[in-house]
Amino acid sequence: MKNINEKHAMRYYLLTISLLISGLIFAQSDKKAEELLKAVIDKTASYENFKAELSYTMVNKDMDIDEKKTGFIYVQGDSYRIEMEGQVIISDAETVWTYLEDSEEVMISSVEDNEDNISPTKILTTYDQEFKAKFDSDKKYKNADLKVINLKPNEGKQFEKMSLTVNEKKKSLESFSVYDKNGNVFTYYIINLTPNLDLPEGTFVFNPSQYPDVDVIDMR
Repeated sequence: MKNINEKHAMRYYLLTISLLISGLIFAQSDKKAEELLKAVIDKTASYENFKAELSYTMVNKDMDIDEKKTGFIYVQGDSYRIEMEGQVIISDAETVWTYLEDSEEVMISSVEDNEDNISPTKILTTYDQEFKAKFDSDKKYKNADLKVINLKPNEGKQFEKMSLTVNEKKKSLESFSVYDKNGNVFTYYIINLTPNLDLPEGTFVFNPSQYPDVDVIDMR
């Protein structure tokens, strides 16, 4: 169950990043909420790349689950690198490497051939980009610049809704929650986002020489 939850958590994180980078088509939306979210999208899309420090929680009250983790994600185009407490997931948009620290193994798979490998591009082709965007009038913050926007998907999606907290003044995404149909709530807090970095060569490729005892499992 834990591995399944982690897979869904990464899926939903990349979904949200994908939507922010590539844009949304809104259906029956609140006009002001739509305009604010589009402004956040435009700002994110202007970055050549970025690094985000994350704090993550996964809660399921019925199953008495309350997990907390911290980590980082690097994004450049369709390539990404996720480092999240004992797990590293790297993709160069063609290949995905999933490294598990505890078992000292790396699983290699193809983005194109394996449906379980999630890239921003694949997320956009898997999910219909039609959402209803509306402000959440029940959420209030001391900081008046913080606004909560709920995104409601069409029927047939794997999640019930997404809730995004954005800074209206900075045009930035502060946090987001994904509510799936199994009662899980995945929440990511963006502690810090740094754009336009001079990333080292090899950021989006797994280098086995850095892990001399790693067991390589090639699933391609």
